[in-house]
Amino acid sequence: MMGRLLALAMAVALAGCTVVADPPPPPGGASGGAPAGEAGTEPTPTRPAPRPSAEAAAPRTAAEPPLRPRWPSRTMTPVRVFPEVRGLWVVRSSMTSTDEVRRLVDRAVAGGFNTLFLQVRGRGDAFYRSRWEPRAETVEGGPGFDPLALAVEEAHARGMAVHAWVNTHLVWGLGDLPESPDHMVHSHPDWLAVPRALGRELHNVHPEDPSYLRRLHEHARTHTDTQEGIYSSPSHPEVKERVYAIWMDLVERYDLDGIHFDYIRFPNATFDYSRSALVRFRDWVAPRLPPERLRALDGEYGRNPHAFVEALPGPWGEFRRAQITGLVERIYHGVKARRPESIVSAAVFADQEDARIHRFQDWPSWMERGFLDVAVPMAYTPDPELYRSQIRAARRAVGEGERLWAGVGAYLNGVDGTLGKIDIARAEGAGGVVLFSYDWAVAEGTPPGSTPFLQRVGAAAFRGNGR
Repeated sequence: MMGRLLALAMAVALAGCTVVADPPPPPGGASGGAPAGEAGTEPTPTRPAPRPSAEAAAPRTAAEPPLRPRWPSRTMTPVRVFPEVRGLWVVRSSMTSTDEVRRLVDRAVAGGFNTLFLQVRGRGDAFYRSRWEPRAETVEGGPGFDPLALAVEEAHARGMAVHAWVNTHLVWGLGDLPESPDHMVHSHPDWLAVPRALGRELHNVHPEDPSYLRRLHEHARTHTDTQEGIYSSPSHPEVKERVYAIWMDLVERYDLDGIHFDYIRFPNATFDYSRSALVRFRDWVAPRLPPERLRALDGEYGRNPHAFVEALPGPWGEFRRAQITGLVERIYHGVKARRPESIVSAAVFADQEDARIHRFQDWPSWMERGFLDVAVPMAYTPDPELYRSQIRAARRAVGEGERLWAGVGAYLNGVDGTLGKIDIARAEGAGGVVLFSYDWAVAEGTPPGSTPFLQRVGAAAFRGNGR
């Protein structure tokens, strides 16, 4: 991983996992002192109350200390340390069979890569033996085949690091709905995020009514320019518990070098207008309002379920950011309690303003407050100057270069453009690069009869011939 960590890694060996209790929350909660994700009741009897659930209130935490850049010392001993991280994002479509898994490791090694990010939770399903979610429908072979376990075994035998890549809130795509009745979209439709365009329509529709999921699916399919599929509700306490359980399951049972957040955000600023999220926001913001203002909004809510969010756009954005930040913080400390040497990273939007304002992904603050080890900005552009500006801004946000692995959209750049982006990332002091994606590189990126894309990049960038 990082140059200055080499001396610290010599004595480190990956111990067997021991399940331990979560540590107490550190000083400074993720939600700025406000209760994140508390269950509530409707503010007026003129509308029927939402269906009861097992939602549990998150504990309040102490006042936050002043923010300052820091990397907690316990994260400075990764098991496999490289002077430069040379990573590949591997999409789940290359994790469906034994042959594919072995082939991907062979190709990565041949290209000179040293770190794999394996997409083990793609769309609310599992490319590993999950205790919580159904096995992905595309995985071949019998129940004994575990794509992640095989990949870890093969990669570690070659000296490569393996990070489990977990899609957080994107739980289904644009194709036909999953077959398994155990998939979240079928078993817990009340856990799904709702766009503003459907908020009023679905407000009084029971989530188990088939029309509820059907309308969410239709909306995703007709808005492919702004959303990738169906998302879970970031403020729903049971969603938070499910995501946390998935991470702890992975860190406790697999010999991983790290775990990697993706889609740790809202799809865009028009989500989440689900009934339960609106209730939680009302309860979250109520203590901040003068009594007369609260009574007025409660009265309006009886006629307009969007009354609070329309009247209070600033707090509404703050509330949504708090849901994402709070989950990252909790997961980070849960991972470190179980496996301190494991690296927690996240694929993040390279445009920091867009990330914070429209996706509610305030990743610079996660770095500053010490509950994300490494940011991987998805600076997917063929424009070298835009790429340089985004990586430079990310470097300023993270502080130490070792906390920045620069994402490269290889699919937009070809070999020469990818090599140019690697040069820029190095010049800006990034601790490594991660290419998106292995799957494109071995298919569209390698026409029949040509030298494989990964080998061409590796020979030029990683083999000491001038780059």
